[in-house]
Amino acid sequence: MAVALLPALGFPRTWPLLTVLWGAAVVAYGADALLSPRRTAVSWDLQTPATLYIGERAVAVATVRVSSRRPVPVELVLDLSEELEPQPSVVGMGSAPGSTFDWELVPRRRGTVEIERLWIRYLSPLGLWSWLVVAPIGREIAVLPNLPLVRSTALRFFSDRDFRAGLKIERYRGDGTEFDSLKEFLVGDDSRTIDWKSSARHRKLYCRQHRAERNHQIVITLDTGRLMSEHFGDVPKLDHALNAALVLSYVCLTSGDRVGLFSFGSGIGPGLDPVRGVASIQALIHATSRIDYSNDETNFTLGLTTLAQKLRRRSLIILLTDFVDTVTAELMLENMDRIRRRHLVVFASVRDPLLAETVASKPSSVVALNRCVVAQNLLRDREIVHRRLRRMGIHPLDAEPSAIGPGLINQYLDIKRRELV
Repeated sequence: MAVALLPALGFPRTWPLLTVLWGAAVVAYGADALLSPRRTAVSWDLQTPATLYIGERAVAVATVRVSSRRPVPVELVLDLSEELEPQPSVVGMGSAPGSTFDWELVPRRRGTVEIERLWIRYLSPLGLWSWLVVAPIGREIAVLPNLPLVRSTALRFFSDRDFRAGLKIERYRGDGTEFDSLKEFLVGDDSRTIDWKSSARHRKLYCRQHRAERNHQIVITLDTGRLMSEHFGDVPKLDHALNAALVLSYVCLTSGDRVGLFSFGSGIGPGLDPVRGVASIQALIHATSRIDYSNDETNFTLGLTTLAQKLRRRSLIILLTDFVDTVTAELMLENMDRIRRRHLVVFASVRDPLLAETVASKPSSVVALNRCVVAQNLLRDREIVHRRLRRMGIHPLDAEPSAIGPGLINQYLDIKRRELV
């Protein structure tokens, strides 16, 4: 362009120089294009995990091969569906043996995500041309609850002696209501435990020994409404509740109890009738994977009334939900007061860690001070609601996402020890 301006500025003898420059440019561009690898010389292979877990990061690895004598600069972009966090482009050098590039796959929600296409851009040897290869992929990957976290928590439960102390207490004889065995009556035994029929047959006094009942019916109830679809970091609140429900289900099934699943939001969601045996955990995992998110308000009247109609025997109902303040919790409290008359209820709410952090922070402005006041009022309302639940005979639990699972297990073991069901 500078040489092209010279004739216009009064230097007519520069026209031949401009012609030579244009000719050289055409030759350079033509030679660079001829020396560039063809699009057919670019091959690729993409390896992705078969399953993703919410809250866990996985890696997709692309191998790109460019049939060229020397490495060429390449840039790759992976198109992901909106349920996956977008990833930046990666750059490197493509060669005939092959070069690998990787991206993190971070699911935002459960369900099915898709890797749509792969864009490969490479430069010519002189960098004058840029070639683009679009590789359609259309690969779908299922996103499940965080099963690795469930397995690690379960392994910790069964490897930590203190953590599973409740199961050891259950095995002690003489404390429960379920028949265990007969033994000869000794001085100091409770006379009310004498089995008169067995004593008449053996012509000796025999008494009955009992143990804690192991055939309780546990129904894990999940609220799938709007509040449970909010995110804590990269994971929705509902998925934190699902992880806690699966860990608790594994503990309950191992303890010999029957576990069922019930979900509701604005309507009735997927569920599972009570099952028993550790092998049934796969059925519970499949049932939780079908629970979807919702942007509608939760209908506690419909959900808890339907649950009460489905249950034929006294059960331990563990409700995983959340609320904002005392006003929005009023209808929920009214329906829970109705269902607790026949069943034992554990109310577990997932508390936002940001509330405590906001209250504990030092306000630096009027806006920050207002945030602290609002957060403190919300925490106070939660305490008021839990105090009312406690007076109603319901066992409340308010914990952050990382503590909701162990908190539920402790509640369950305490209820088993006290034989409240």
